[in-house]
Amino acid sequence: MVDLSRRGFFGVGAIGALAAGCVSSPGAATPPAAADVTLSFAHGVASGDATSSAIVLWTRVTPASETSGFAVVCYVTEDRAELDALAKAAPDNILVAGISRMAQVSASPASDYTVKVDFGAVEGARLSPDTTYHYAFAALDAEGFKLSPIGTARTLPASGTAPFRAAVVSCSNFPFGYFNAYEAIAQRDDVDALIHLGDYIYEYGRDGYGSEVGAQLGREVEPPHEIVTLADYRQRYAQYRSDPKLQAAHARCVWYLSWDDHESTNNSYRTGAQNHQPDIEGDWSDRKARAVQAYLEWMPVRDPRPGMAVGSIYRSFEIGDLATLFMLESRLLGRSDELTYAAASDLPEAERPVKIMQIVAEAQSEQRTMLGAPQEAWLADGFKASVAAGKRWQVLGNQVIMARVVAPNMPEKLSGEQLDAIYAKAPYAKPYIEFTKYGLPWNLDAWDGFDAARERLYKSAESAEARLVTLTGDTHTAWANELYDKQGVRRGVEFGCTSITSPGLGTMLPVPQINEWMAERNKEVAYYDAFGHGFTLLTITEDKVSADYVKVSDILKQDYTVETSARFSVTPEASGIGGLSRETI
Repeated sequence: MVDLSRRGFFGVGAIGALAAGCVSSPGAATPPAAADVTLSFAHGVASGDATSSAIVLWTRVTPASETSGFAVVCYVTEDRAELDALAKAAPDNILVAGISRMAQVSASPASDYTVKVDFGAVEGARLSPDTTYHYAFAALDAEGFKLSPIGTARTLPASGTAPFRAAVVSCSNFPFGYFNAYEAIAQRDDVDALIHLGDYIYEYGRDGYGSEVGAQLGREVEPPHEIVTLADYRQRYAQYRSDPKLQAAHARCVWYLSWDDHESTNNSYRTGAQNHQPDIEGDWSDRKARAVQAYLEWMPVRDPRPGMAVGSIYRSFEIGDLATLFMLESRLLGRSDELTYAAASDLPEAERPVKIMQIVAEAQSEQRTMLGAPQEAWLADGFKASVAAGKRWQVLGNQVIMARVVAPNMPEKLSGEQLDAIYAKAPYAKPYIEFTKYGLPWNLDAWDGFDAARERLYKSAESAEARLVTLTGDTHTAWANELYDKQGVRRGVEFGCTSITSPGLGTMLPVPQINEWMAERNKEVAYYDAFGHGFTLLTITEDKVSADYVKVSDILKQDYTVETSARFSVTPEASGIGGLSRETI
């Protein structure tokens, strides 16, 4: 990534390397040579990781054929009219005068022709807090001046408790449907940021998850096979980023992102993954490194600091005096090996309970970790620092469900006729449904598989007197949960967002009562909706945090309507927070 100074113009040989030269009068500088191939901005622009003084800006400049590299200029201004005028003027020199801030970088095959700029990161060159900026990229080719789409991004406030509103999303599976929820966010004028909690892409090939729907919609994945190599991951990102609705959402506002498992492969952890076969797909550490490289190339996030482990993307952001947002990494750094009930599914009925109890006992082990010791310590220190600084709320960008959840007893709840219909449509559901009669934790890939680690997190929040608000993705389902420690003390709340397109439990179990049954079965679950797609609109104020659960009516058609299906809120208490309240919409 490149650090750039205000009104400076730096020559950069590669992403991450800053040249010594600075052109203080861009309009008088010798313009860089035009690329020897035709260029386009086929993947739009994006911004991310905004602080009160800097924003990461991103684009990809796509050459018509392979080339060694070429110059790209990034323009930043508070006045969008400057960029609109530039688009009309199409100057011969991309080092045009009159743009408030600009910088030169280079795009090359080493970074898949992506460009990522940390604008404002240099001391003495900071952006202004709580300010809306407009940005674009430009390059020269044989056809002349090429300007990217224009994006908008806002820096965070440095102080104060003005309301902050973010769309919270996860699980965007390209073949399963149109990205209508992304478009719905892009069309709003009241969103300060977007928080993406993972599963931005999926790794499967055309013979896997979502392939049948993708064939019907003309949204089959590229490459056609499961992605394993660096070229594979890059191509899959390129396909996703070619979607105009996703591009619109990226151009609309700043994004804060973390990955979940599918950016690498299903149910990944530090030393492996459920969907990784070393004998045919190679060493896991190599695949993990390739997945991380492609992610950092294609996402508007800051790269880990030098010396940190591969995949160290956990980081925090200060939203004035209102809140601290902690974006967690819960897959590749510290996560212990996967636990699954599958080990008991093939056993005779009489032998299953013993094996299941062994699995559940292991899930409670003190040695199991979701985040790893360094990140746990970082988060504990972050809670303390945030509270000491007077921040009202401590918000977690978390990937998997934190609440304790037990599935309802489906064989007891469903009739024989209903079960037969479900198994006929989804035979893979049978083991899951049969296991619900044991009263087991719902999902060991979630925090229920890391019980002691969850208690350590709650203890850190308690010690700091944090007001914990957890944002969660992964399940393709909307949740509003109250979080309790083992002593029964409420430690926070959790707002879980549904998916952009990935199917929820309601697809496998198309029984409307499942929502009611899940809430009835679990003390911590106040609201559950296994149907539909959309996002959560999070509003943080000094006196309240509220979550609107927003749905789009259809993902199998380009046309759709938008509705808010529920709203929950929480208020602060002297030490901690109150319980969830359902509000009238």
